Amino acid sequence: MKASDAFQQIALRLSPQYGAGEAKAMARIVLEDAFGIKLGALNTASLSENKLEYLDNIMHRLDQGEPVQYVLGTAQFFGLNFIVTPDVLIPRQETEELVALVLRFLKDKKWPQPTILDIGLGSGCIGIALKAKYPGIQLFGIEVDPDALAIAQTNAANLLPPNSWQFWQMDILNPVPKPELPKLSAIVSNPPYIPYSELNHVGMQVQQFEPHLALFVPNEDPLLFYKKIAQFAHLHLDSGAALFFECNTFHANAVARLMLHQGYSQVQLLQDLNGNDRICWGLKP
Repeated sequence: MKASDAFQQIALRLSPQYGAGEAKAMARIVLEDAFGIKLGALNTASLSENKLEYLDNIMHRLDQGEPVQYVLGTAQFFGLNFIVTPDVLIPRQETEELVALVLRFLKDKKWPQPTILDIGLGSGCIGIALKAKYPGIQLFGIEVDPDALAIAQTNAANLLPPNSWQFWQMDILNPVPKPELPKLSAIVSNPPYIPYSELNHVGMQVQQFEPHLALFVPNEDPLLFYKKIAQFAHLHLDSGAALFFECNTFHANAVARLMLHQGYSQVQLLQDLNGNDRICWGLKP
């Protein structure tokens, strides 16, 4: 089958579920990531019988609503290709804005070797992207789930120089001392922040396929992780260093008040490209 015909069939099959625009984007991702066929080669490339069988398997999983990133096992983030499985969240565009903000902060400070801790690694996309774009960073990371930690370690091994990062298993709700951890220039985290009462506010793909451990918090304490991380950061950040959070837009103002209450200065709440309160950050005096 010609790749151009496969592209049209994929887009047509997925359009009722995802809409025409997203279906075409998914068709492009499938052909490029699974078969190495870029849009410019659609009219010259073709798919063998074996490849068509593989494509049929991919389409069956997509028909069930499984995210294309999990089906293919990869996701693009900040220009890098990350391995993803259902053990980790799919990297999102809003989180790229968080990475860009941290990079601007570090470059403005002009530290010779900034020390960064990514709390709640997941795929490792935040910390790894920071290190890849700012090689002088000394990168550390912690993750509670051993399966997610293994994914982050694999991504770091694939994308970063050897011995340029250290990731550990740790529960930030019950942290243990880490003598290897120096005073830090920045701590960044995209922690669980969706109360179970807001379950219906997330899409069915997220509910059914993404790891609830990385998403949801108890209804009675939606700021649980923010409080614990802010306390931990006060002990480990250097003076003038920064704490960066990705936030639930419904609780972002509460996160800003929490940071002010815990003694952080110059606390700012920033909106994402969709106009939602998404990032909160501040300095340790």
